[in-house]
Amino acid sequence: MSNEAQTHQEKIIEQFSQQAVPFTQVPGHHDAMQILLELSGTGAEDEVLDVACGPGMVACEFAKRAQHVTGVDITPAMIEQARLRQEEQRLSNLSWEVGNAVPLAYPDNSFSLVLTRYSFHHLLDPQAALFEMIRVCRPGGTVMVADVAMPAAKSAAYDHLELIRDPSHTHALTDAEFELLFQRSGLADCRRSAYGVDIELETQIKASFPKPGDDQVMREMVTADVGVDSLGINAREEAGQIVYTVPIAVYAGRKR
Repeated sequence: MSNEAQTHQEKIIEQFSQQAVPFTQVPGHHDAMQILLELSGTGAEDEVLDVACGPGMVACEFAKRAQHVTGVDITPAMIEQARLRQEEQRLSNLSWEVGNAVPLAYPDNSFSLVLTRYSFHHLLDPQAALFEMIRVCRPGGTVMVADVAMPAAKSAAYDHLELIRDPSHTHALTDAEFELLFQRSGLADCRRSAYGVDIELETQIKASFPKPGDDQVMREMVTADVGVDSLGINAREEAGQIVYTVPIAVYAGRKR
């Protein structure tokens, strides 16, 4: 592993060890599960891999339909939370592992569905991560990615905001970059869906761990963007609170 990759991995583990509990307390992170389930076509025979599974919210929902779900995440504290969630929901068909997205520690053709949600904007090489997901997916199986997708004109401003909030952020793919990633993937029958995650600013700040003073910088940036939308998140005031919407794209394709 290169020094850059090692340093970035340490940033992710540091950030998400702190966020392991607060992450689940942001209401928007529970949204749109039905979209993911429907686009993936998950059924009772599926063996699923959830890459960068975090605290297990997606994995546990998919386990209610699939034969078995494996969740893998680089942050041990997130895997701890995932196990607790599994216990709370009394689900028996899940297993959890601490591990990397690149490379994935599984043989070729291991799973019928491989998915990830909200991870690509933390990765140094999303294309390598997608190819790893495809490698461990069985022929005829489905690979699905859900993540932030920004208009190109607003991408740099959004990245700047997110880097202040979370130093493990790398780059939110633009709509065109996301589309191209799947065009070049070799996957067949690619399909797309989209939704927005509504987030209340103060709740998000409390769930984040920026550098000292950067919470106020973020607060001022988002508040100043109300009615302007240079950040691409439609910041607005609702009932005395600042709320914004993060645009999410979902792509799924079949492995040939």
